[in-house]
Formats: sequence, C-alpha cells, structure tokens
Amino acid sequence: MKTNKLETLKSYLVITAGTVIMAAGIYFFKFPNNFSTGGVSALSMILTALFPILTAGQYMMIINVLLLIVGLLVFGKNFAVKTIYSSLLLSVCTRVFEVIMPLEQPLTNEKFLELIFAIGLTAIGSALIFNEAASSGGTDIIAMILKKFTNLNIGRALLCSDIILAAASLWVFDISTGMFSILGLVMKAFVVDNVIDGINLSKCFTIITDKDKEICEFINTELHRGATVSVCSGAFTGEDRRMIITVLNRNQAVLLKQFIKKTDKNAFTMITNSSDILGKGFRTVM
Repeated sequence: MKTNKLETLKSYLVITAGTVIMAAGIYFFKFPNNFSTGGVSALSMILTALFPILTAGQYMMIINVLLLIVGLLVFGKNFAVKTIYSSLLLSVCTRVFEVIMPLEQPLTNEKFLELIFAIGLTAIGSALIFNEAASSGGTDIIAMILKKFTNLNIGRALLCSDIILAAASLWVFDISTGMFSILGLVMKAFVVDNVIDGINLSKCFTIITDKDKEICEFINTELHRGATVSVCSGAFTGEDRRMIITVLNRNQAVLLKQFIKKTDKNAFTMITNSSDILGKGFRTVM
C-alpha cells in the first residue's frame, strides 16, 4: 500500500513538472509568436485572433473541460483524473503567467530561436506527461486515441491530430507564422518520441558464461531484477555453456558490466538498447 502511494505521488510530481515546463513554453514562446503547432494552445490562439472576447488562457480552460469527457470514456477513470489534473494545472499556470508577466511582444527578435524553445519545452513537458499514462487534455487526447487504436506512435499521432490547426495558422496569421508553425509541429512529433524513448531506455543483456550462478545471484540480490538462463553450445567448439538474458535500467547496466568483468573475463556479453520493454517492473500496455 505504501509503495503504491509513493508511486502515485511520484507520478503526479512528474506530471506537475511536465505541465509547468509545457506552460512556460506555451506562454513565453508560443503565444507571443502565434506559433500554432497544434494542441489546445494552438486552437486557443486561433480563437483569440478570430474572437478576441476571451484571452488564450481562458479559451484553453473552456476547451480542456469540454474535451476531457472523451478521455474518460475511452481510457477510464485513472487516465481521466490525471488528465483533469494536468489540463487544469496547464490552464492555471498559463493564466498565472498572463497575470504576473503580461507579454505584448516576443521576448527576442530571433523567431527561429524562440521556435526552438517553444518546441523543446512543450515537447519535453508533453513527453513527461504521456509517459505517466496521462495527457494535458485537448488534442493530446485525440492523439492518444489514435495511438491506442492504430499502429501510430505518440509523436506521429500528435502530427495527425494537430496538422489542421497548424495549417490554419497560414490563413489566420501570415505565411511566415504558418510555415514556422508547421515546421514546429513536425519537430515536436520527433522530439516527443525521442524524449519518451530516452526516459524508457533499457539495456538488454545476453551473456554467455560459465559463471551463470554467480551472475544470476548478483542480478537477483543486488540489482533486484530477474533473468532467464538456458543451455547453449558453441558452433565452433561444441562446448555447452549457459546463456543469461536480462533487462536492466542504465544505472543497473553499469553495475552488471563491472561485475561481469570482475567475475568472468571470458564471458561474451551483448548489450542492446530498447525503449519498448513490456512486463512487470517495466512499462505496461495502456
């Protein structure tokens, strides 16, 4: 029970950090430059330009509340609660930024530099939130639905769900802003996927050794991970040896490499990277 509470607290802290980072990218870099790279923020900017009766932050809050129902129906209560928290926090943070630091123009005259920060901050924030099986609401929910029912990864699902909003900026604002918005959306799709892959990166070990008992004991007792052992034979020598397969995080991988080097200098070790490890102790299919 205590472990579950700690995991829940950790999850919400990650979502909070991701949401604040995302809000900073949206308010300080996307809004002043009218970068319409998708999402509720893009729709809010377009609505503010067409119907300036509300601020972008107010439009964001209204749209997020309306679209949360879809996420509840498709993904269930846990997703909905996290998404409600993230979307409302995003709207609140954006509104707070509007009140304490009102901006009438971009921070700099370097539009491409501001695009980099707008995409970088929002993509990192989105990736942190997506990785906790939540979203910031709005069109991110549409992207997660596309991911759930198609073969698209989350970055390409975002691209599909937001391309219309990015293209609309060509008409609502100007050609230059529209081109920056479309470029930013494409960049965001790749950055989100790469950040999520980096967060979930695991090291897959295939070890051929005579010291299988010692190595497995180290994996089980010191690293608190499991391993699979099978008998194999060399194609050249015909000798029987043991093959160990295990998956670790990056810190554990360093420790295991050091232990193998110390325990069996003749061991053959193959290490590969993977971000799609599913099962106990790793990711689960949502």
